[in-house]
Parts: sequence; C-alpha cells; structure tokens
Amino acid sequence: MQSLVAPVHTPVPVEVLEAEIRRVCGAFSLEPTLSSGIVAGDVATRRMGLFETAIVGLDASKHVERGVKAIRQDPGEHFFLLIQDAGRCRVEQNGLVADLAPGDMFLVDSVRPSRFFYGGVRSSQVSIHLPRQEMVHRFGDACTGGVSISRSDPLWLAMRAVMTKMLDGPAAQPQLGEAFLCLMGAYFQSARETGTRRAPASLLSRALALIDRHAADPAFGPRELASRLNVSERMLQRHFRALGETPGHRLLNRRLDIAHSRLCARTADMAGDGIAAIAYDAGFNDLSYFYREFRKKYGMTPGAAARCH
Repeated sequence: MQSLVAPVHTPVPVEVLEAEIRRVCGAFSLEPTLSSGIVAGDVATRRMGLFETAIVGLDASKHVERGVKAIRQDPGEHFFLLIQDAGRCRVEQNGLVADLAPGDMFLVDSVRPSRFFYGGVRSSQVSIHLPRQEMVHRFGDACTGGVSISRSDPLWLAMRAVMTKMLDGPAAQPQLGEAFLCLMGAYFQSARETGTRRAPASLLSRALALIDRHAADPAFGPRELASRLNVSERMLQRHFRALGETPGHRLLNRRLDIAHSRLCARTADMAGDGIAAIAYDAGFNDLSYFYREFRKKYGMTPGAAARCH
C-alpha cells in the first residue's frame, strides 16, 4: 500500500520528542525502549483541508500513553483519527483493542485514557485532528470512546481516497472536508445498525492485558489464559482471529519482545550465560527454541542483537 506521507525518524532525547507530541497533540507520555533515553522520531504538522494534521514518526518506542492525570491537565478539544501509514501499532482505549496495520484507522477520543504500543518497530502515522464538539453534535455518542475503522469496511476505500486528495493539494478542500465527515457519519451509522462497533474487544482486551502481565511466567500458556478468562480455548482462538494470530503466537511474540528489549539494553560483550538468563526471565524454558524463534523474528541471533544497540 502506498504511504500517504514520509515522516522523519531522527534520534532525539525522549523528553524532546515528548514535548513535541504535547505541543502538537496534547499531553501524552512516551516510554523509550532503550535505557539511553534516546528515541528516533519526529512530529510535523500539516493543514489538510478543514483539519489540522500531525505526521508522527516513532522508532524503538515501547508505548505512548494518555492517562487520567494527563486528561485532567489537558482535557483536549479534539478526536484524533489515527491512520497507520507504515509499521504497526496496537491501540487500547475504553476496553477496545485494535492492532493497526498500514491503512487501518482508529478514532481516538481525547477525553478517555488511551495507550499505543509500537513494540520497538518503526512506525509512521497520520493523525487528523477533528473538533470534538462539532463531531459529537453531528454524530452523537457513536463517535465517542474509541472507534476502530478496518480496511475490510467498504467505506474505508472512499475515506482513503478523500484523504489522499486532501493531502495532494488545495483544490476544493472545503468540499472534500465535508465529504470526509459525511463518510465518517455513514460509517458510524452502519456500525450502529450492525451492532459491531464494540464486539468482541472487551474479552480480547483482557486477554492481551493478561499476556502482558504474565508473559514472563513459563507456566502461563493459552490454556491458563482461557481458564483465567473463564472461556474455552476454542472461543479464545475465535476472539484472536481479529488480530490474525493465535493466543500462543501472541504470547510467544510478547516473550520475544521482552527478551529483545533487554538484550538491546545490555553490553555488547555479553556472555552466553547472560543471554540464557534473559531468555529464562522472559518466559522461555527451552533455549534452543528461544534461539530458533528469535532468529526467525529478528533475522539475527540474540548475541548479535546485543551487539547492535
């Protein structure tokens, strides 16, 4: 899929990038992956028809968060229509969970806590700032609390086409902006009629939270996860189909992410026993399996990853 924009990824102190995000988008906190406190990224602004737009590039960032304290300090006057342009991002808001691939969209409500996970992978996003008061006046509560817009919806293609035109040039921009809002209204109406807006994200959100919390426990697997959620393993697998993976694959990737993050924060001359300790601490109890899956995901050995930071 062709990208909408080409953001810059410049290594800067995390405080600098956080300040830029705050200036453009409001109060968000950013946690870097590396212990050095350096993160690669950039935030730029651009006018897109009726709307202010932020072009956000992030690299090697664990997550960005807008919590209750930040909302109190900065209530926010916008929704943020987040378009994943490159890389991936997991969005969590109001019990909803969406794993965004390039092209996917998520309407973030600035008055509700939200978290964005990047997993140390370079990500580029376009954030369209939509006036909250006007949106609620037009569409009611259908646009509040977080709304996922998938490429599988027929209206996605029309919204994408209008966005591309608004980014390309100034011609007929007011009309394009109004057309874009009308398409969003049609999406909200369709979602309301089909009743699909929030299914089945609540259980999926709880499952992902449990995986994040217990991934380092080697005894924690899909069976234990299903038991804690009081559902069958088969039902749990059906909920994970929305992410295009199984609970076991998500758990494996989380353990690999933990190990990769810790390896990148360690010294380049790490001995084999140090790597083994990190693997065990990340939830692996089979070193050969850890080495095989690590190489498969990152294209290098754990020792090479430790030398690359």
